[in-house]
Amino acid sequence: MNYASIKRMDVANGPGVRMSVFVSGCRHYCKNCFNQEAWDFEYGEPFTEKEIEEIVDYVKGDYIAGLTLLGGEPLEPENQKGLLPLLRRIREVCPKKSVWCYTGYDFERDILGRMINEIEEMKEFLSYVDVLVDGEYMEELHKPSLRFKGSSNQRIIMVQESLQKKEVILWDGVRQK
Repeated sequence: MNYASIKRMDVANGPGVRMSVFVSGCRHYCKNCFNQEAWDFEYGEPFTEKEIEEIVDYVKGDYIAGLTLLGGEPLEPENQKGLLPLLRRIREVCPKKSVWCYTGYDFERDILGRMINEIEEMKEFLSYVDVLVDGEYMEELHKPSLRFKGSSNQRIIMVQESLQKKEVILWDGVRQK
């Protein structure tokens, strides 16, 4: 897996100061995507154990609220495989830090409807994610005033609560997950 960039201090992609990893590779091709260069799976640099340890060390900082995964598309099967070692380490070393993930896939239709049965890593991957921002970016639904999402069709989902209750539970903007 390759990554497009790593931002040590990001306040746009989840609550608080976060570390964000932008992976390479996406098959959605959303019109006017802000990160089109990251559609290419070969774009950027290889994501190695070195990057994993640097990210974990940085996320440990008291002022870092958590980790955010974006892209590209973190839920492409090849990216899940590349990100799982990072997610395992984050949960091991920083269990109280939140993990946010942005995806163009729809939570019910794509992720729970088929991917969880088709992609071996999906269940474990989801077990580490606190909040999922789902849905493709749609330029015609773009509103700059939206908090932590680019278009109004996207939802901010509390993953663990949703899986437990078997219904989508939306983030209320108050909880710091």
